[in-house]
Amino acid sequence: MKHAARLAHLFFPTCLAALLLCPGIAAATDKPTPQRQQTLLHLLKQDCGSCHGMSMKGGLGSPLTAASLADKPDDSLVATILYGRPGTAMPPWQAFMTEQEAQWLVEILKNAQTNPAQ
Repeated sequence: MKHAARLAHLFFPTCLAALLLCPGIAAATDKPTPQRQQTLLHLLKQDCGSCHGMSMKGGLGSPLTAASLADKPDDSLVATILYGRPGTAMPPWQAFMTEQEAQWLVEILKNAQTNPAQ
């Protein structure tokens, strides 16, 4: 029993540290429900598409194709989605989605997935 207690004292702090130091571990596995995915895809196509082009190849806003986003850091793209770009036409979307949902949209765009809910 002493051995198990000592292992528990080592295991739990290690797990806690991993979660605190690497918050993306938990968030990366959080995928929106299929219904929410459809809502987000509709928002992407209709709302984002109105500035970034219906085919995401650019317009008032820059292109959102996989090739154009490949060298951009995910966290920067998520921040742009959530907080917009002050002084530009890019509005903040944090009132409409969570950080995990914005991350999911970045993954969809970078992987050029057109129907990820299937």
